[in-house]
Amino acid sequence: MTLQDSPFLRACRRLPVDRTPVWYMRQAGRSLPEYRRVRADVPMLEACARPDMIVEITMQPVRRHGVDAAIYFSDIVVPLKAIGLDLDIKSGVGPVVADPIRDADGIKRLRELSPDDVPFVTEAVGTLVGELGTTPLIGFAGAPFTLASYLIEGGPSKNHERTKALMYGEPELWNDLMRRLSEITLEFLKVQIAAGAGAVQLFDSWVGALSAEDYRTSVLPHTSWIFERLGELDVPRIHFGVGTGELLSLLSEAGADVVGVDWRVPLDKAAQRVQPATALQGNLDPAALFAPWEVVAERAGDVLSRGRAAEGHIFNLGHGVLPDTDPDMLTRLTEFVHEESQT
Repeated sequence: MTLQDSPFLRACRRLPVDRTPVWYMRQAGRSLPEYRRVRADVPMLEACARPDMIVEITMQPVRRHGVDAAIYFSDIVVPLKAIGLDLDIKSGVGPVVADPIRDADGIKRLRELSPDDVPFVTEAVGTLVGELGTTPLIGFAGAPFTLASYLIEGGPSKNHERTKALMYGEPELWNDLMRRLSEITLEFLKVQIAAGAGAVQLFDSWVGALSAEDYRTSVLPHTSWIFERLGELDVPRIHFGVGTGELLSLLSEAGADVVGVDWRVPLDKAAQRVQPATALQGNLDPAALFAPWEVVAERAGDVLSRGRAAEGHIFNLGHGVLPDTDPDMLTRLTEFVHEESQT
């Protein structure tokens, strides 16, 4: 089997597969004891800048679970750190920005990203592609709206009030910020693709905080610009957001080949909402993995059944693996999906 024949890449392109491919968001992370050993006493952003750690952590779930794709180990703020912004990831909090960006002077601090800013990405991806063989590597980046929210709020936010105030009250400033973040995001993904990533996923973690009209006016033009330029590179493009049931049509309109669906919307319903020629990814509730196996199997079977309504289906969770998840449950789930979907 060649890389392009892998079930994951075929499903992304809506081609027939002999089994439903599986991978998990945050599969390389805190649920794995081997991850915790490697990361012990190493700050997150340092781990994301060390090729040896990136490679090891990215490979761990492939070895343990037998998933059909690896996700590049990184964090959405890595490219922002690489261009010199003063930010950190605080345990139990998330990304924290020392000097939030809320005016034109702040936006000027967002310079273009160059491959020379992230040599560790090129090195790590190149090594990973060699180790993974016919298992695809998914490139990783945060979407402009979510990055903007962190930069404006100074950290995670429940209501995104400062973000929305800028978006509503100063649209020209907002669009300038989103343009700069879009350019940084695109370059970060292009570096990964140039080094050998076989697909990319754009994470818009907070975009579910917006109405459909606000998304269409203030976000869609920017995500569309990113996906349009990625389209020139001929790798599958995945778009994922949380709480985006009302935005699914727009998320696919932005130009992704695959739309990730969180656990709130059944896949057969999601298939009716996205644009034609769109594959779906998802969408077992991550919390379901804490229930007895019989419950997990029943719910996973339901996801597979509903996923048949999509033009292509990649099995995943409806968000990231929760830290206290039993890794053996994920391994068992992967085997179950492969066996149940075998044609």
